[in-house]
Amino acid sequence: MAVSYMTKDGYNKLMEELNYMESELRPAITRQIAEARDKGDLSENAEYDAAKEAQGILEGKISILKGKIANARLIDESQISTDSVQILNKVTLRNTKTNQQVVYTLVAENEADLKVGKIAVNTPIGKGLLGKKTGEVAEITVPSGKMSFEILDIAL
Repeated sequence: MAVSYMTKDGYNKLMEELNYMESELRPAITRQIAEARDKGDLSENAEYDAAKEAQGILEGKISILKGKIANARLIDESQISTDSVQILNKVTLRNTKTNQQVVYTLVAENEADLKVGKIAVNTPIGKGLLGKKTGEVAEITVPSGKMSFEILDIAL
């Protein structure tokens, strides 16, 4: 699994999710399995099969989450500047074709949420903006073609 850069908040959210899965969901599924087992013949017990399947899915999710946490590298937010675009910068852009302005914050992949303007640094737009300075134009190839953004502002 590759190294994943994230903020302290992103790391804390992963830890909370893992804690919830291990302390709440895992015991609940174990209880469901025990209750289904108590009902008798396991060969025709759909509740038991469903609970065992849910247990397998949950354990898979826990394993993936533990892998992300193990490979997490926290970003030192005090080391971030606004000289050029980098992770955790809030970037104000102008689409040169439509003249429309957008504001994106570049974040780690697991913290991306387009609804609140957070895009991952490993997306085509994120990669195309990295290293650019205010006033520069970024030509970015996206699935629908080429886009051109003028960088109006870089902030924290």
